[in-house]
Amino acid sequence: MSISSSVLTDLLQAQPHLRAQIYFKSSLAALSHAMEDQVLAGDGHPIVIATFQQERFFRQETHRYLQISKQSDQVYVLAPAGTGLRSSSGEYETIAFNPDDALSQEWNLVVVGQHYAVCLLCQEHEDPSTLPMEPQLSHLDQARRFEGIWTFDRQVGCEAARLLLQRILHYQPGLRPKVKRAMAQLDAPKSSEFHQIDPAPFTERLVTYLQAGQYKLLKTYRSIAVQERKERLVNSITTAIRRSLDPEEILKVAVQELGQALQSCRCLLYRAQDTDTAVTLRYESLGNRVRSLGGQTWLLQDNFLFQAVVQRQEPVYIENTQTEPRLVAHPRLQALVQQAKIRSWLLVPVLYQGRLLGIVELHHCLKTTRDWDKDERSLVVAIATQVGSALIQAEAYANLEDLNQQLEALERTRSNLIAVTGHELRTPLSTIQVCLESLASEPDMSAELRQIMLDTALGDAERLRKLVQDFLTLSQLESGRVKWHPETLPLQECVDLALSSVHARESDGSLPQITTQVPSELPLVRADGEWLVEVLSKLIENACKFTDSKGTVTVQVERNGGEMVEVTVADTGRGIEPDRLETVFERFYQEEGALRRTTGGTGLGLAICRQIVQGLGGKIWAESAGKDQGTQFHFTLPSAEASTETRPKTPARSDKANNSRRALNRT
Repeated sequence: MSISSSVLTDLLQAQPHLRAQIYFKSSLAALSHAMEDQVLAGDGHPIVIATFQQERFFRQETHRYLQISKQSDQVYVLAPAGTGLRSSSGEYETIAFNPDDALSQEWNLVVVGQHYAVCLLCQEHEDPSTLPMEPQLSHLDQARRFEGIWTFDRQVGCEAARLLLQRILHYQPGLRPKVKRAMAQLDAPKSSEFHQIDPAPFTERLVTYLQAGQYKLLKTYRSIAVQERKERLVNSITTAIRRSLDPEEILKVAVQELGQALQSCRCLLYRAQDTDTAVTLRYESLGNRVRSLGGQTWLLQDNFLFQAVVQRQEPVYIENTQTEPRLVAHPRLQALVQQAKIRSWLLVPVLYQGRLLGIVELHHCLKTTRDWDKDERSLVVAIATQVGSALIQAEAYANLEDLNQQLEALERTRSNLIAVTGHELRTPLSTIQVCLESLASEPDMSAELRQIMLDTALGDAERLRKLVQDFLTLSQLESGRVKWHPETLPLQECVDLALSSVHARESDGSLPQITTQVPSELPLVRADGEWLVEVLSKLIENACKFTDSKGTVTVQVERNGGEMVEVTVADTGRGIEPDRLETVFERFYQEEGALRRTTGGTGLGLAICRQIVQGLGGKIWAESAGKDQGTQFHFTLPSAEASTETRPKTPARSDKANNSRRALNRT
């Protein structure tokens, strides 16, 4: 049967002058061990009674009570009955009480000897409202609070011992003879030498606990300081990320904050992949009187530290570069260490899901070495992880912007495609249908009118064929299905073929004056002749389309450096607004709008030219001073002199006549 009243309550009723105090668990542990050490250091046969709140607490102290039992035969240990705890008699008495007994909420230890007595009786607080406690500490075991009595008063100690002995008899009546001897010892008259004891063991034990507690407190403070510094640094970088998704801004802030936080001589942060052989240093933080490495090339291929970081994907550290044996086999790396005056070297990878994005390097450049401790390395790793996430976010944002631009371009293409094809297809089809219906329904039509109808239908059929051909050509170029046949060509011949094609299509004399300026000493070019004629034809046609018959169109060729030849098709026509000079190369672009233009066309010509020029290894661009100021279209081609050094030689096609016919057929 359990007892609901606590020993502490019974003691306070028997000794009304006593006032309970508040103790933390750590304090009770110190007092209990000090009392036990006093027993082990003394002599005589004291009465020792201890109660434990849980069986596991008793198991932790079993070895101590085995030693105490060698000092006295009056040792009693009370603990809740459990799977491994039963009442028994051995080196000391073990009494198992019911788990719902009030003893399960108490911490009791009583020692009554011949020359001294000390007791500790405490009851744990269950109601947090009676004692204010910080919410963040309430879950910690060392923060548990107890209310109780701790005293050297013999009268109080004997009274506490009697109360506990009565509990022992309640659970173990068979111990009555032994308990009776203990009661007699408590009732013995007080010796004149009472309290004449050596306090050294008790005092030493308390001092040891105080020192250990102070050490733990300082260690905790250091850990909190490191954590606070880490959180502050991470927060500053996070703030930079929120302020800007620019990778350069992120790296600049990270290297400055990290260098200041660790007070390193030099802190480097650079983008790198596992296949890079060298990088240019752009972001660094320097201490006092440390040489800057900004703008220099940092070798990675022969750097075994970088290779180790790539393989392990974890920090690599050299405490002293002067005595590092691995540097002996790398003279170039030794020279780099001497140049940068690195004494201690730490490399930490910037990773994201196993992918290497960059490296953080810390250099210690003083005469003495530096050992970055575990907390400092953990801080660098945390920052590197944050930087990795930030770089991925910045890349994702940049990719998203590119994707949005592509979607906008696709939307414009879709709108223009619907408008252009709707107009360019419907108009000639309507004309062809009207002409054919007239020919079929009017058998008496005159021969002259019949010929006009046929010529009109054939002209619009050619217009449709050209539209379909432009669609197919652009599709082939953009999909990469074109097989290029580069050969060495004179540009004069290609220009002549393009002009012949233009004159053949516009035979009504409405073309502006076209002049050419092709120097005779110009080098040959390396290009596919058919596609080159296609570009020239389309650029000349485009210039003629937006230039009236009184204007001029000029085709000029000149050297552009030692490796390229530049072709310019200039006109004195309508001109282009400066903000549209790049837009004109987009598919289906119409300067006047798809439905209100004064000139025909699908808007695919310049897009086709750009794809062809890029496929031939050159670039194309437009220049114009503005409206009614004329336009100049430029494109470059590799010269045959430069191409022979970088491209495999391709036999030139011998039959130039066949080339000319194919070029004319394409245009």
